[in-house]
Amino acid sequence: MDLAEIGRVMRRRWYVLLPGLLLTAALTTGVHLLIPVEYRSQSTVTLLNSSKATVAFDGNPFLSTQASLTGMADGLARNLNSDGAKADLKALGVTGTHEVKIADNAQGPFMWLTVTGTDPAAVLKSDELLASYAEKRLKEFQSQQSVPPEAMIRMATIVPPQKPEPQTKTRLQYIVMVGALGFVLSLVAVFFVEARKRTPRGKNPPAAPDSAAPGAADETMALRTVAAGAGGSP
Repeated sequence: MDLAEIGRVMRRRWYVLLPGLLLTAALTTGVHLLIPVEYRSQSTVTLLNSSKATVAFDGNPFLSTQASLTGMADGLARNLNSDGAKADLKALGVTGTHEVKIADNAQGPFMWLTVTGTDPAAVLKSDELLASYAEKRLKEFQSQQSVPPEAMIRMATIVPPQKPEPQTKTRLQYIVMVGALGFVLSLVAVFFVEARKRTPRGKNPPAAPDSAAPGAADETMALRTVAAGAGGSP
């Protein structure tokens, strides 16, 4: 079946195709309205060596980078993603979902702090609260180990919380999926109806033949008459 034939079938069975397309349009509109747009704000921080460890570098912490800082960044990220941290952040007023991880392709102890939600203003505020909480947790870790203040690892902001950007990829994927599925099902219904219309319902069974062909009764009567006349002749 070529495209021309498909088009002819769709035109013939428009009364099946049209309701399917209308239902598909309604479903895609419902998905568009029911799934809210999500916004994401991200900030970047880095861990710096202690002031005591940077004396040899004239106090410049960016010249003193150690592998231990990256390990500390990984441990801090895991803690900030824990259930306990989520409860603390919620109590502080953080809404939406947050994620903390070492920045992709990072060449040092750089961390991404990300917050996602449906309210742009709340997302931005939550990202700021997350950054403050991360710095607080870093200090608490070291205080629990009785690290002197001058030997504590520090945190610095590289990129402050950015203006929330809409994340439409997932929402668009759902809309496209529903639209494509509805269109395919509409075509299936069209060709199902077309196939049913083309299939014969079944021929009536042939009538049973008569016991005698047409005119057989007349022929029999004629033979009887001739036979009777012959029998009565001298």
